[in-house]
Amino acid sequence: MDARSALGKYGEGLAARRLTQAGMTVLERNWRCGRTGEIDIVARDGDTLVVCEVKTRSAGAYEHPMAAVTPRKARRLRGLAERWIQTHGGAPPGGVRIDLVGVTLPRRGAPRVEHARGVA
Repeated sequence: MDARSALGKYGEGLAARRLTQAGMTVLERNWRCGRTGEIDIVARDGDTLVVCEVKTRSAGAYEHPMAAVTPRKARRLRGLAERWIQTHGGAPPGGVRIDLVGVTLPRRGAPRVEHARGVA
């Protein structure tokens, strides 16, 4: 595993913990859909399905992790959410929400984990 993969995996672990602490249930991590892409975390928040994109940045990174969901990425995430629903028995009563968890790792101190709900 290269350093970038390790950084991403670490951030996803922190994100999953944050979502669980917020009362969500993590259903799946790193769900792949052929060549279409991957959902970092699929969770349930009450009766709502949550598709969560996780972005991790180390200190000094050029772009803040919360700026990572472009309109193109949002479309891709909506498509992946639709595919997940199709392969897992349909949409839940509360619908689907796309969230973003941004993890920033400073040079010193604890990581900063930000959770934005309904970004796309």
